[in-house]
Amino acid sequence: MSIAVLLRQHSHAIGDFMTEQNFTAMRRAMVESQLRTSDVNEPYIIEAFLAEPREDYLPPERRSAAYIDRAVPLSADRALNPPIATARLVVEAAPRAGDKVLLIGAATGYAAALLARLGCNVTAVEEDESLAALARTALAGKAGITLHTAPHAVGAPAGAPYDILFIDGAAEDVPQALIDQLKVDGRAVFARLERGVTRLCVGTRTTGGFGARAFADSEAVTLPGFVRPKTFSF
Repeated sequence: MSIAVLLRQHSHAIGDFMTEQNFTAMRRAMVESQLRTSDVNEPYIIEAFLAEPREDYLPPERRSAAYIDRAVPLSADRALNPPIATARLVVEAAPRAGDKVLLIGAATGYAAALLARLGCNVTAVEEDESLAALARTALAGKAGITLHTAPHAVGAPAGAPYDILFIDGAAEDVPQALIDQLKVDGRAVFARLERGVTRLCVGTRTTGGFGARAFADSEAVTLPGFVRPKTFSF
């Protein structure tokens, strides 16, 4: 083998190493500058965000934007939720090892991987077949995750009841069909879209119904399939 070939291989190896080192540094910076400064401080949640490579859930041409504080486009009409939105929803969901989670809007699988890393058994639903295909590749070999390609508003009733309903994005309306898949006393987290403003919300299903409260305003990607029914008015 020529010296030139050896030098090229050595150069590529260094480049790959440095790229990985850069992503690791960016991941730590995301945690310190975005999460810890926004009330995300639980050690077990911080550990999950430090351990899960967000760049693995993006197309190659988008990987350099993995740790920015905004949504990262995945297609013409879908994007990966900003890190802080997903992180704040995780905190409010308060996942425990063994919890059954219904994840709506799985996209390329990042939130599913985080929740599985926290010990949850995740049933993830993504209605965009191309994104679901990317998620299957990114999640290959990861335990505790079942991925379904189905309408977001339908969920995965065969696996109900769930301890947590986790909608990783914004919706005008959360269908009763999804609430019905929660256990009584089960928790739901989502972003509510109201007149162009997204508010992160947490709620609980009770024997009397479902109630939710907003806990923060935050950018969150809008998910398809959750348009509030139009009402007639004079």
